Amino acid sequence: MSIIGRQKEQDLLEQCENSGKPEFMVVYGRRRVGKTFLIKEYFKNTFSFYATALNEGNMRSQLKAFNESLKEYGDKHTSAPKDWFEAFSRLRALLENDDVYKEPRFGRRIIFLDEVPWMDTPRSDFKSALDYFWNSWASSQNNLLLIVCGSATSWIINNILFNTGGFYNRITRQLYLDPFTLKECEEFYSANGIKMNRTQIIESYMVFGGIPYYMNLLNREMSLVQNIDSLVMNQRGQLHYEYDRLFISLFKNPALHIQIIAALADRQEGLLRTELISDYNTSEGEGLTKALNELEQCGFIRKYKNYTKSKRSFIYQLIDPFVLFSHTFLNEKNIDSWESFYKTPAYYNWRGNAFEMLCLYHTPQIKTALGISGLSSTEYAWKSNKNKEGAQIDLLIDRKDDIINLCEMKYTDDPFIVSSQYQKAMIHKESVFKEETVCKKAIFLTLVSANGLSRNENSDVFQNTISGDDLFT
Repeated sequence: MSIIGRQKEQDLLEQCENSGKPEFMVVYGRRRVGKTFLIKEYFKNTFSFYATALNEGNMRSQLKAFNESLKEYGDKHTSAPKDWFEAFSRLRALLENDDVYKEPRFGRRIIFLDEVPWMDTPRSDFKSALDYFWNSWASSQNNLLLIVCGSATSWIINNILFNTGGFYNRITRQLYLDPFTLKECEEFYSANGIKMNRTQIIESYMVFGGIPYYMNLLNREMSLVQNIDSLVMNQRGQLHYEYDRLFISLFKNPALHIQIIAALADRQEGLLRTELISDYNTSEGEGLTKALNELEQCGFIRKYKNYTKSKRSFIYQLIDPFVLFSHTFLNEKNIDSWESFYKTPAYYNWRGNAFEMLCLYHTPQIKTALGISGLSSTEYAWKSNKNKEGAQIDLLIDRKDDIINLCEMKYTDDPFIVSSQYQKAMIHKESVFKEETVCKKAIFLTLVSANGLSRNENSDVFQNTISGDDLFT
């Protein structure tokens, strides 16, 4: 299977290949997003050395697995290394051998260590040994490219990227792999012979979230509705227990992470930290800070500013579509069959909320459709202080050219029709925003509608209209 999309990522890998100097690259991102696939496919699965860790293995089993990889690439030792220093010493000897494989284009020796967070077992010397391997030898090898990868993003960030010890200023490249965009999803489905129109691709995104591993499980002989039932709703489905596996595989003690996810799923517009503590009985302290940071680093939630609040008043919002879907329909046990739920009133309510999440993720595409992709902007949310006749804006684009786009997201089967009542509601929303924020910038009401806008005497309330097709750019 060839690589779909990922052009910027491939360009970065090529830069590493031909830089002519030692490179230490860190690849990280959400579990199942395709990190290992990208690296293996780009380098045609041919490395000077490749090793992956064992999930939940202790130090001894990790070293045994590493030893098997050493033997596969030509190491003559029969017994496993006694510690990680010996393991990396053997790796160095292997790489210094004249017969070691070098990729043909630039003569690089490429080392790929996959799932390195699992190698760092309790009381092991893995980080110190990797640090010594790089600083004492690898960093002076001009034709060497070391790639380390892991799904436990918080471990990567805290122990490698933000490390203040031996790794400080040693990382030469970092690659964070995002989920697919809608455009990449369309390319993926087409390449795999899965027939979907753009409406169905949007709905698939609201369930599977642009995660290639999940998308690859879809049966092209089934409809999207049938696939959701087969993969997620069915107790024997391959993704039925994925929600639990995600958190167990990434966090040693995931109870607090799951509690936070449940709270944010309950309030899709997001919560302040103080609200997490007061309304959902979440314990205050370093544990909460750590869990929030880890969830953000792993791509499950986002942290952003309320337009009118202080810099420290961040809102935390669940943005991972699959996690939100699984919590809503599996953990809460709301339904048994997606087919029976499909196109019910509750389905349409879910679809509207899920589309808002999709739009938040595709803010760059919204900016492109507005013709401001190169213009500096800051994205906010805003909620009125009024209990009655207030307003809420889920996406506010504050532009450098003194314009603010107040974005309204709508998912209807047909082009959206602006009624006179809805027109008045939008004018009220703009008025309340101006009054409470004392905003002096020009306000552009902006509609993001999955199936476009039906023009009538009320539709001019919107200065900009963005369609579902625009999100595929």
